[in-house]
Amino acid sequence: MRAAFTKMHGLGNDFVVLDTRVHALPPITASLARALADRRTGIGCDQMILLEPSDNADFRMRIFNADGSEVEACGNATRAVALLHGSPARIETLAGILAVQPSDGGAAVDMGEPRFEWDAIPLAYAMDTASLPVGWEELEQPTAVNLGNPHAVFFVADCDAVELDRLGPVIENDPLFPDRVNVGVATVAGRDRLRLRVWERGAGLTRACGTGACAAAVAAIRRGLVDREVTVDLPGGSLLIEWGEDGHITMTGPASESFRGTFDWGDFA
Repeated sequence: MRAAFTKMHGLGNDFVVLDTRVHALPPITASLARALADRRTGIGCDQMILLEPSDNADFRMRIFNADGSEVEACGNATRAVALLHGSPARIETLAGILAVQPSDGGAAVDMGEPRFEWDAIPLAYAMDTASLPVGWEELEQPTAVNLGNPHAVFFVADCDAVELDRLGPVIENDPLFPDRVNVGVATVAGRDRLRLRVWERGAGLTRACGTGACAAAVAAIRRGLVDREVTVDLPGGSLLIEWGEDGHITMTGPASESFRGTFDWGDFA
């Protein structure tokens, strides 16, 4: 059986999108997601995205990291599928229903409200999530926030100088984080600007992370370092993040379709 896919990306954070709303597919497994994500023997991506019918929204989006794990949210992927859908939509995810508004070359996404309770992150035990009293070498006292998935954000003088490829997996898999964690290192560049790099849980270093940008902005606002509307510069480009007075976070940025193709299901299942 041949299956159709669309390759997309948001600021270089790339996805293989499978749409089952028209043509049903066999069940998705972790091994299939890993095989498709492999950049040498598969199609290659940071995340595989599965679109399905939904009884509660316009459609459902499931997200599988490159290691095969299914996760709750992905801001860049949400913008990408909004662009693919082509009209305003409500998208069901494991993190809840997200509202999207496509724009020319991208989309604005209502990412909902951040969670700060220690057991909502989740952490292994109670502590102040605004400044965790923990550290890993030079990375100390992160802010923890859940944006549909867990994030730990460290504020540093120069995010580019951090060996995130080495420290990221150590922090991601620390017992403090029962569900693992996304690791962000952020540098304040002004009241309206942050620089950010992210080690993504289950995917590693990526060129951009939408929920990571939201987490960094919220953490900086919570600490009084920036205003409530901030541009977050990532290696792949910039996102505009606004934390509204209603508590909701709006993320605005570009997304692109790279190419379309088909593959033989039996080669990867």
